[in-house]
Amino acid sequence: MQQLRHELAASTRMLVAEGIMGYSGHLSARVGGGDRFLIQPVDDVRAELRPERLLVVDLDGDVVEGSGRPPSEVPIHAEIYRARPDAGAVAHFHHDPTTMFTMVADRPLVAVKNHASRWAAGVPTFPDPSHVDSPELGRALAGVMGDAHAVMLRGHGQVVVAEDARALFADVVHFVENSLALTAAYGLGRVLPLTEDECKAFLSTFHRDKHARKLWSYYTAVAVSRGTIPGDWLG
Repeated sequence: MQQLRHELAASTRMLVAEGIMGYSGHLSARVGGGDRFLIQPVDDVRAELRPERLLVVDLDGDVVEGSGRPPSEVPIHAEIYRARPDAGAVAHFHHDPTTMFTMVADRPLVAVKNHASRWAAGVPTFPDPSHVDSPELGRALAGVMGDAHAVMLRGHGQVVVAEDARALFADVVHFVENSLALTAAYGLGRVLPLTEDECKAFLSTFHRDKHARKLWSYYTAVAVSRGTIPGDWLG
């Protein structure tokens, strides 16, 4: 579990450094494929998060290991893990340029970059802008997400799910990249989203594990060189 702690803390710091996460938001990772997960304490600064500070929390949102309280929106993570056995890691963040797609009509969030083929089936929107701070709201959010790999929260933020912490980091980066490229494309003219066949063709040759390792190697190298994370976190 020590490696997982390092990966989650490093991912959090790197997403802050990339301007994707700020004073709020949180990542989690399922422990051992079971009914517990790692998540940061509510009051720990994301840019300075340390692996040993991560809490082990159960699916009821109760702390079973560690010191501190989990974020108030821990039901996002708990209820997604409860509903989605395939989910190994969850990110909730508030990237405003991406959130804007829940605030306008006739400008859907669609795949325009090849790595956004992961969301070719669509990204649903949870209509309640409130904090998801109860099991009831967590279950409602998980229900809206269904089998999708991401969900938008109206006027609030985003949730992305993946199979593990490194894949989650790559997905969050690509989710934001796609939204920024799409915003620019809408400003240029009529948008031509990737077609279903184009997405299938890309995914048929895409080696997801290899790509996640590639992004992880690049971003961790940059983070170590900048002092964002200590080099000894990488083993």
